[in-house]
Amino acid sequence: MICLLALLPLLNLFRQALLSGEAAPLALGLNGADQIRGTLVLVLGEGVSGAVLGTAIGWLTAMCRFPGRRWLRIAQLLPLAVPAYLLAASLIDWGSYHGLRIHGIGWTIALMTLANYSYVVLLSTESFGISGRRLLEASRSLGVGPWLSFFRVALPIALPAVGAGVALSAMEVVNELGAVRLLGVPSLSAGILDRWQVDGDPRGAALLSLVALAIVGVLIAAERQLRQRSRRWSLSGSSQQEPLWVLQGWRAGLALLVCTVPPLAALLIPGLWVLEGWQNLSTDAFGELLPLAARSLGLALAATGITLAAALLLAVVRRWCPRPALQQLSFVAGLGYAVPGSVLALGLVILGGPLALSPLLLLLWGYGDRFLAVSKQGLDAAFERLPPSVDEAAISLGQSWRGVLHRVHLPLLRGPLLVGGLLVFVDVVKELPLTLSLRPFDFDTLAVRVFQYASDERVGAAMAPALLILLFGLIAAVALIPSLERR
Repeated sequence: MICLLALLPLLNLFRQALLSGEAAPLALGLNGADQIRGTLVLVLGEGVSGAVLGTAIGWLTAMCRFPGRRWLRIAQLLPLAVPAYLLAASLIDWGSYHGLRIHGIGWTIALMTLANYSYVVLLSTESFGISGRRLLEASRSLGVGPWLSFFRVALPIALPAVGAGVALSAMEVVNELGAVRLLGVPSLSAGILDRWQVDGDPRGAALLSLVALAIVGVLIAAERQLRQRSRRWSLSGSSQQEPLWVLQGWRAGLALLVCTVPPLAALLIPGLWVLEGWQNLSTDAFGELLPLAARSLGLALAATGITLAAALLLAVVRRWCPRPALQQLSFVAGLGYAVPGSVLALGLVILGGPLALSPLLLLLWGYGDRFLAVSKQGLDAAFERLPPSVDEAAISLGQSWRGVLHRVHLPLLRGPLLVGGLLVFVDVVKELPLTLSLRPFDFDTLAVRVFQYASDERVGAAMAPALLILLFGLIAAVALIPSLERR
C-alpha cells in the first residue's frame, strides 16, 4: 500500500507523458535542452563539491581531536535550517548594496553546496565514528599513516553513507526552484512549473519530469550498487572513545577553518542581509507571522510522523523478508524524492479530482511521498550495519518479532530515527515547489511567503518570515544535540 501511494502520482506522470499527440518530438520545448544541461551541471557540480566538503568535515569531526570539535560537529546541522532560495535572495540583495552582481551557474553551485552538504556530513560522520575503528587501529599499528589509513580503510567503509548523502543532496538540487529562478539558471524544476502553470501544457511538464526522474534514478542506482559492494557490519560503538588522531599546530588550525567556514557562512549570509536591511523591515508582516508559523509547524510535524512510520515499516520488512519482490517494492517506494515537487503536485492534482481529496490531504500525501526517502536512507544504512546474528540470538532466547522490534531494533535505531525526523521536519518547513502548487486557497506557509516577497523585491516584508524559518530550523538542530552527545 505504501508503494502504491508512492507510485500513483508517478504513474499519472507517465500517462500524461505518453498521451498521443502530433508534436511528440518537440514536446520538450525549445528551452528543454538548456534546462536539462543546466540541471546536469548543477547536479555534478554540487555533488562533487558536496561530497568532498561533507566527507572531509565528517572525517575531521568523527576521528580527529582539535579545539572546538565537539561544537563544530553539531554546527554542521545549521545549514539545513537555511533554504537555498533564502541564501540566494539574501546574497543577491546584499550584493546589490555593494555593487556585486550575484548571478549564474557558479554562484548557484556554491549556494546549493552550502545548503545541502550537511546531508553528507550527517551520514558520513556516523559511519566514520562506528565502523572500522579496529581496522584503523590495526592499520596504524602496521605503520600506515593517517592519509593512507583514510583512503585505504575508512573511506571504502564509509562510501555507502557518503553515496546516500550525495544522492539526497542531488535530489534537492533537481527539486530546487527558488534559487535557480532568482539566480537566472535554466533548470528542469523551473521549466516544469512554467510548462504546467504558464504554458498550460501538463504533458510537456510530465515529459520534463521524466528526464529529471531519469537523472536521479541513475544516482540512486549507483548508490545502491556502491552500498552492496561496500557492505559492512559493525557493533563496536565509538561514542565513548577518544578520536584516533590529535591535531596540533597548523593542522588543528586548518581543521578548525574547514569545519567553521561552511556553517558560519550559511548563517552570516542571511544575517548580514538582515543587519544591513533592518531599517527596511516591514512591520506589516508581523501580523501574519502567527498563522504562517502555525501552518508550517503543523504540516512539518504531521509529515514527520507519517514518513517515519512508513520508513520504519519499509526498513523492517526489507530486513525480515528478503524476497526480491519486497526488496524492489521498498526501493521503488522511495523514488518520490526524485520527482521535483511541482511535478509531483501535478500528478496529485490529477488524482485528487476523481478521488475528491481536499488540497490539504493532497499536500500531506505529497510530503509523505517526497520525503520518505530522507528518513528511509538512514534506517536502511543502520540496518545494514547490524548483523543478522543479533535477530537470531533474540529469537533463540524466546523473543517474538514484536519483542525483537521493541527490545532490539528500536533502541539501536533511535539515532537514525531522530536524524531522519530532523531532516524531514526541516525539509517540510522550507519546502517550496510542492507547497506552492498544492496548498489550499489562502493557506500560505512561511516558505511560500518568503519566495513571494523575494520575487516581488519586497525585501523588508520577506525578512520576518525568513527569520522564523531559520528559528524553526535552529530549534530542530538544538533538539538533536542530546542524541548526538549520547552517540
